[in-house]
Formats: sequence, C-alpha cells, structure tokens
Amino acid sequence: MVHYINTAPIHEIWKQRNLDPTWELIEEHPAALNRMLAAGNIELGFVSSHEYGIRPEKYQLLSDLSISANGPVGSVFLFSRYKPEKLSGLPVLLSSQSKTSVCLVRIILEEFFNVKPLYIDGDVREARKKSAEGILAIGDDALRLKLEGSYQYCLDLGETWQIHTGLPFVFGVCAVRESFWRENRQIVSDIHRELVDCRDEGVAHLGRICRLAAPKIPMEIDACHSYLKAIEYDLDERKIRALELFYDYLLRFDESSVEALPLKVIQLQEK
Repeated sequence: MVHYINTAPIHEIWKQRNLDPTWELIEEHPAALNRMLAAGNIELGFVSSHEYGIRPEKYQLLSDLSISANGPVGSVFLFSRYKPEKLSGLPVLLSSQSKTSVCLVRIILEEFFNVKPLYIDGDVREARKKSAEGILAIGDDALRLKLEGSYQYCLDLGETWQIHTGLPFVFGVCAVRESFWRENRQIVSDIHRELVDCRDEGVAHLGRICRLAAPKIPMEIDACHSYLKAIEYDLDERKIRALELFYDYLLRFDESSVEALPLKVIQLQEK
C-alpha cells in the first residue's frame, strides 16, 4: 500500500478489517513498492503506472482499481520560481519517489510546453542546496510545500495533462505478479474483492477518513476532504485509454515496452 494519504480511503478501512492473517501489509512510497514488486519481495499492490509500463510481461492489473484524477490531483506539483515555459536550461529537481510523476513532468515540459530543463535527482529537502529553480514534489511532500506557499508558480500535473489530452491521468495501478496470479488465483481474487470493498466503504465515509488522515500532514480536515474528493480509485475505459496514451509517450522516451495492447487486466469476480 502506498504510504501517502491519497490511499487513505482504502488504507484506513483495510486496517480496520479482520482479514486473513497470512496477508501481510507493506507500507512504502511508490518507488520502493515498485522495486519490491519487481524483485518478488511483495506479490501485489499499488505501484506506479510506470512500473507496469517497463515490465508488462511480469504483471497483471486488477480491474476497477487505480490512483487517478480527472483534472487537478492536488498532490503532484511542479513548483517553480519561473513560469514553466521559461525553465529551459534551468535546474529542476525531480523527486525520486515516483517514476510515473518524473515521466509525467517530462511529458508536460518537453511535449506540451516545448522546454528542456536541466534535470537533477534528489530529495525535496535538498532543493535549496542544489540551487533548483523548480521542484517536482509528490504525495505528502507536495501537500506540505503547497501549504507553505514558498514558490511563485505551482503547476498541478494532473490538471495540465487533462487540459492537453482531455483524459484523466492514472498515477498508480494495482498490479499482481504474473507468476503469483497463475498459482494463486483464489487468493488474488479474494484480495481484489477486499480492496474494492474497502475503496467503496472509504469513499462513502470520506469525512471519517479525513479525520484520521488530515493530522498526518498536518492539514485542515476540510482541506483534506477537498483533496481526497479529487482522487479517484476506479479504472474505467477512459482511464485505460489514458494509460495507453501515457505508454505511447514512454515509448518515445525509450521508457516503455508496452506495445501489445490491450493491457492485461484481471476482471473483478462477482460475489
């Protein structure tokens, strides 16, 4: 499970349920979960859309589950001291916590705004030391920087993608290792159903979820509610098309091997 509050409507309900004791929950940021899933240290979970794109032969996607937004996402920002279209040649620090967001900011700057900054890797807290004029920040770090208001320009990457493509953006997917799926279909089906049920309950009781999640930033409960209302957790046909378009861009950047579509999606079994 991604250890950001954007998964709280699923995560908080999951933690309250009396589930199979053989299911072990691992909480980490997206890049760590990507590495663990690729290495076989975990068998399924929410990972970056990019992770599926570079290793599609390893995974199946669980249907009706994602971390996505149809417009502003509220926690994936390019913060800058200059207008984004003025960043050519200037240092922009990229968060190492999500390869999907790194690729998305490259698509937006290079393809939509036709600029090529000097990209540097690092932690958000290193921005001043590295003289970064722009910062890609995601998750809880992005929420904190937005509240601080220390950068003149703040570009919501989900909103920018939607404006230029007319589609939502899928930041994370729920993937299972192909080998585990083949040998443990009932277990995967059971976990799949629990995740969807947790999602439905959490979204239906968002006020209660916000009272649990907001203090972790910290942020006001009303602000948390507005933020989580903008996050979507399904995977409908428009989001499948959005993933396909994202993977087309990754192919241009030599980042993806997803050429055989449609994507491999395990359908949710009826109760």
